[in-house]
Order: sequence, then C-alpha cells, then structure tokens
Amino acid sequence: MAVQMQPSFILTEKFEKLKFTDFVSVDSVSTPSTPSTPCSPPAEPYSIVLVKDSDREELLQFLRTFFIRDEPINDSIGLLDGRTTCSELEDYSLKELDNGINLKAVSNGKIIGVCLNGILERGYVDEIEEVNCNDKKFAKILKLLDHVAVESKIFSHFPDVDKAMTVKILSVDSSLRGRGIAKDLMNRTRDLARELGCGIMTADCTSHFTARALKKLGFECIYSLKYEDYKVNGEVVFTPATPHAAVTVYTQRIA
Repeated sequence: MAVQMQPSFILTEKFEKLKFTDFVSVDSVSTPSTPSTPCSPPAEPYSIVLVKDSDREELLQFLRTFFIRDEPINDSIGLLDGRTTCSELEDYSLKELDNGINLKAVSNGKIIGVCLNGILERGYVDEIEEVNCNDKKFAKILKLLDHVAVESKIFSHFPDVDKAMTVKILSVDSSLRGRGIAKDLMNRTRDLARELGCGIMTADCTSHFTARALKKLGFECIYSLKYEDYKVNGEVVFTPATPHAAVTVYTQRIA
C-alpha cells in the first residue's frame, strides 16, 4: 500500500490494496520494522485521531517523506524516475480521505504515523475495472494489485464474513519506528472495523517488512505471489531488492 519499517503497499480494492506501508517498512509501506513490539515510548506523547479533509496537504507531505520514495516496488520500476512524487499514486492513496475510517498519530501537532483504510464487501472483485492510468509505471502497480485481489479470493477463506476492513497504507515516521505507534494505529483500526460490522481485517503487503510486522500483530498469510512468478507478456515486471521477494495478503479475524 507500510507501519514504519520499510514501506510496502498495503493495497486493496485497487489501491485500497496498495498497502504500501511502512508498510513495510510497516514502517515505511514500506512497512514497519517491528511495530508490534514497542521497545520504548516515543519521546513525546501522541494521540490517535481520525483524519480530516483539512489534513490533506500535511498527509501528502508525510507520504512523500516516509512512504512513496521507499516503497520496494516503486523503487523496482523507477516510479519516481527523477520526480519528487507520483501524482497518480497520491490521488489514489487519498481518494477516500473523507470516509471516516482513516487514522493519524499526532504528537505536538505533527503527524507521526498514518493508517489509511477502506471497506471491502463480498463480490468487490466483480466490480474491478480495467486499469486506466496515464502513468504507465503506476499502471503496472495497479494491475498487480488487481491481480492479487482476484487471485487471493479473500472472502472464500471466510465464508461467514461479508465485510472487511482493508488497511491500504500503514506508515510511521522513520525516526519513531519500533515504538508501538503502528500497533496503536492498527488496534484503533480494529476497533473501527468492529464498530462497522467487519468480520476481518486485510492488507496486501508488497514489502517483506510489512508482512513481517503484520505477522507479529497476529495476522495470517492467506496468499503469496513471488515477484519472479508475476509476468506480463512473458516478462517479469517487478524485481525489488532483497528481502522483498513476494507480494502477500495477510488477514485477521475480528473477535
């Protein structure tokens, strides 16, 4: 889609699938380094609050600094390629900014972590449309995410569940990773999911670190696709640096 460890896409729906995170660095998506086990409290206290539309510019600056540049598959295809950011990725990441389920961690009035979420309902894969994106490199990422959404068959693993909370981007300020901020963001997301009647939480991890972080948070892997096995017209599309070897889907039942 990210947590902050090293970024990773935590995607769903299309980019709700992008679960870049700190992801993995779930630490930044790109995914957390080890968000699940706080080592020491942050230097300053922080609070977890809902994101508002007025947070857009600050959120963009945060994502540009801690998520977009470091995400493994972004780097693999040279998404930025001399640019400071990718406007299509930014628009996709914040397209549901006002949905009332996006969270931020704030300390001294500054955003130090984000968890951007969405809702998936059974049958959502039937509504996925063909990728239409002017940025050819970003289009490759969207196609990968759509492929994962179709092949992972999330709801087939939970026949009694019709609604899921998807974590799209989980990212934490790199100087504050490993202090439990990502874990707190995920715990609050779980509370929101429960309130909305979601039976599971799910995240697409493009980063090894994000996947590792989610596993530590009690999530289980239900799908894995090695990058070397994902080909378009017979050619491998993504060759991220080690240890990012696969895109995975992690889920957790909400008690």
